[in-house]
Amino acid sequence: MSVETTILEMAKAARKSASEIAKCSSEKKNAVLIDIAALIEKDAARIREKNKKDLDLAEEKGLTAAMIDRLTIKEATIKSMANGLREVAALEDPVGAITKGWVRPNGLEVSRVRIPLGVIGIIYESRPNVTIDAAGLCLKTGNAVILRGGSEALNSNQVLASVISEVMKKHNLPAAAVQVVPVRDRSAVNVLLRQEAFIDLIIPRGGEGLIRFVVENSKIPVLKHYKGVCHVYVDESADFNMAEEICFNAKVHRPGVCNAMETMLVNKNIAETFLKQMGKRFSDAGVEIRGCSETCKILTDATPATDDDWPEEYLDLILAVKVVDDVDAAMAHIAEYGSLHTEVIVTNNYQRGRRFVKEVDASAVMVNASTRFNDGGELGLGAEIGISTSKLHAFGPMGLEELTTTKFVVFGNGQVRS
Repeated sequence: MSVETTILEMAKAARKSASEIAKCSSEKKNAVLIDIAALIEKDAARIREKNKKDLDLAEEKGLTAAMIDRLTIKEATIKSMANGLREVAALEDPVGAITKGWVRPNGLEVSRVRIPLGVIGIIYESRPNVTIDAAGLCLKTGNAVILRGGSEALNSNQVLASVISEVMKKHNLPAAAVQVVPVRDRSAVNVLLRQEAFIDLIIPRGGEGLIRFVVENSKIPVLKHYKGVCHVYVDESADFNMAEEICFNAKVHRPGVCNAMETMLVNKNIAETFLKQMGKRFSDAGVEIRGCSETCKILTDATPATDDDWPEEYLDLILAVKVVDDVDAAMAHIAEYGSLHTEVIVTNNYQRGRRFVKEVDASAVMVNASTRFNDGGELGLGAEIGISTSKLHAFGPMGLEELTTTKFVVFGNGQVRS
């Protein structure tokens, strides 16, 4: 069977199964998730055996150590996948929830009710755990899902899909509600992106190159997240110890993630004192500073920043630093170079903090907290399928509610329009 035929048949089957999953009760969906979690733990040896095939191929191809690390299913990964499903099962089901209701003057009872999106296509790289995470979130929200993982993880993704399929059949649900694209051929992505008749939404997860490719080639709406160029502005009124802890955590805790700080902006009135204090701590942690001319005067070991540094997502222990005149200059810099991901002000000035929150455009704007908190779990969503930096139809971490939409439900007693 050709790649085109394979993907087309998968998309048709997903559309057909979506209506079945959408009708499932919360109790049945939760039981499915809990059983998948149990079977993942029970089949851990088989899952890791298939994963080893991917790891062997990855080493033969000379993939980087970081890539291989993301690809590896460890004992902790098994536990994390299973516990993640149980956590999703414990969350409140958004499907069927009434978000608003009112009565019209003519007696019509109108409400908006949450419903599944339908069929979701998810395109991602490396991490096989995304297969389980995404499937769990989609099933909980009554959506069918087609998963296209990286070719380097095909064996791992297929064995995880087989676990899900076994549980679906046990509960008399269509296995096609969760499908993994079974071919390595890269053309499969292009074919998947043309199935607008059957797929309602595409969610790409990975590097900027992958996401831009998906956006440029998709006929289906795409939830975008190109990159995370996150800023922390240290205001002149900031508590230095608080600012130091926030900036250090935002950069050093996990520098390779999208909610890590990439640029630190410092008010000119405190720059000399704060940068000397902060610079030493960054230096001790192995952080390379790329600074503006004022920064380089204060931190003599800093590398002069170029125009390319301000919009850069380093995903590494590298930090751009700029001294700015005031909060207006900081917000202007963010408006020019930010990626709508996460922006932070550290300040003890209430009005300045409120201005920053109101005027800065980003999926999460924070006062006196680390950028690292822009995460579904940390913000109380329980789980997320990704972070959207586009505004239609979701902005920021996407939890269960963001995998639904709403429809109008109207009850009347014979009203007709005049």
